[in-house]
Amino acid sequence: MAIVIKVTQFLLSLSLLVLVHEFGHFIAARIFKMRVDKFYLFFNPWFSLLKIKGKQTEYGIGWIPFGGYCKIAGMVDESMDTEQLKQPPQPDEFRSRSAWQRLLVMGGGVIMNVVLALAIYIGISYAWGEEYIATKDIKHGYVFSAIGKEMGFRNGDKIVSVDGKPVRTFRDLSLKMLLRRHPVVEVDRDGQLLTVTVGDEGIAKLIGGDAPGEPLLRPRTPFVVDSVIVGGGAAQAGLMRGDSLVAVDGQSMTFADQFQAAFAAAKGQVAQVTLVRDSAGVAVTKTLPVAISTEGMIGVAQAPFDRFIPITSVTYTFWQAFPAGFKRSGTEIANYWRQFELLFRPKVQAYKHIGGPLAIGNMFQSHWNFHDFWGLTALISIALAVFNLLPIPGLDGGHILFTLAEIVTRRKPSDKFLEAAQWVGMLFIFAIIILATGNDIYRIFFKG
Repeated sequence: MAIVIKVTQFLLSLSLLVLVHEFGHFIAARIFKMRVDKFYLFFNPWFSLLKIKGKQTEYGIGWIPFGGYCKIAGMVDESMDTEQLKQPPQPDEFRSRSAWQRLLVMGGGVIMNVVLALAIYIGISYAWGEEYIATKDIKHGYVFSAIGKEMGFRNGDKIVSVDGKPVRTFRDLSLKMLLRRHPVVEVDRDGQLLTVTVGDEGIAKLIGGDAPGEPLLRPRTPFVVDSVIVGGGAAQAGLMRGDSLVAVDGQSMTFADQFQAAFAAAKGQVAQVTLVRDSAGVAVTKTLPVAISTEGMIGVAQAPFDRFIPITSVTYTFWQAFPAGFKRSGTEIANYWRQFELLFRPKVQAYKHIGGPLAIGNMFQSHWNFHDFWGLTALISIALAVFNLLPIPGLDGGHILFTLAEIVTRRKPSDKFLEAAQWVGMLFIFAIIILATGNDIYRIFFKG
C-alpha cells in the first residue's frame, strides 16, 4: 500500500506540473494566434490512451508518464516533425511570428512553473503557516559528523555567521554551508572566534561517502532516553524512558555526543552509568551497570533534539501569506540553482548523485500528507523551471537563447541549423536521463 500511495502522489504531482508547464506554452501561443496542433499529457509514440480532436488542436494522454508536449505549428521541437517545415510558412505558424512573440511563447512554460510554485507557497503559508528552529535558540552549539570534523569543526562549536552574515534558521544554516562556493564559517569555540572554510572535497564526501545524506551538523543536546530496545544492555540494566544520563564510570558529562564517545571507547565492556530519573516529581539519581555492545551501543533511542529546542511557529493572515510565499519562492529558486551549480564543480562529483524518476518518487511520503505533497510539488516545479531555462537545445532555454541571439544579431537561424541543434540537445537530455536512471538503479541494487 505504501508503494501505491507513493506512486499515486508522484503521478498526480507530475501530471499537474506537466499540464501547467505545457499550458504556459499553449496559452501564449493562442494569445498570439499561433496554431497548436497537439497538446498532450505524457508522451504517445505509436498510440494514445485518450485522444480528443478539438477545432484546431488534438488533446490527449500518452502512455509514457515522463512529461508531455505542446506541438506548435511551424516550430522545431522535440517531436522532430520536419515535414511541416518543408512547406512555405503559414500566417498562423510559430516561425511566422516576430522574435519577441516567439520568445514569450518559449518562456511561457517556465513562467507557469514559477507561478504554480508561488501559488502553492502562498497557500501553504496561509493554511499551515511556518515552523522552524531558530539558530538563536540553539544554545549549546552543534555536533558535527566525522566529515565535518575533517573540515575543521569541533563538537560544541557555535556558528556565528556564514560569509560574514548571521543565519536565521537551522535549515538555512545547513544549506548555506553546503550550497555556497567555499563558504567561510565563523565559529565560537570556547569563547574564541575561529573560521572554517567548507571545501568541495568535504561536500563530495558528504553527498557520496559511506553514509551519503548524513547531516553535516545537528544541535548539541543532553542525553535523554526516549525508548529502550528490548534485550539491549540498557533494558537489562533497568534504564527507562525519560532517564537523563549524567555520568559514565564516575566521569560527569553533559551532552549526548560525550556519552556516545565514552560508550564507543568501552565497546564490549560494562560501564557504570549514572542517571537522573523523575520519580513522582522527585529527581532520583541512580548508577546502573550497563553492558555496552561491540558496536559501542547501550540499546536506547535518544530523545529528538526538538524536545530541548523550541520550535518557532508563525501564522499568516491571507494578505500576509503573499509576501511570505514570494519570499519562500525566491529562497527555493536560489537554493535549487546553487544545487545545480554543484554539477559544474568537478571536485564535488555531484553528477554521480543525480536522481531520476525513482529518486523523485521516493521523496513522497508513504502516507497522505497534504502539506508535504504540496511542498514537494512546489519544489519540483521550481526544479523544472530552472532546468528548462538551461541554454541547451531541446529545452526552453535553448529556444530562448537562439531567439535572443536573433534579436541581437537581427539574423534568424536557419531551420537546418535548428534541427541539428535540436538533435544534439535531445541526445544530451537523453544522456542525463540515462545517467539519472542508472544512478537510481545503482542505489537500489548496490546501496540498498
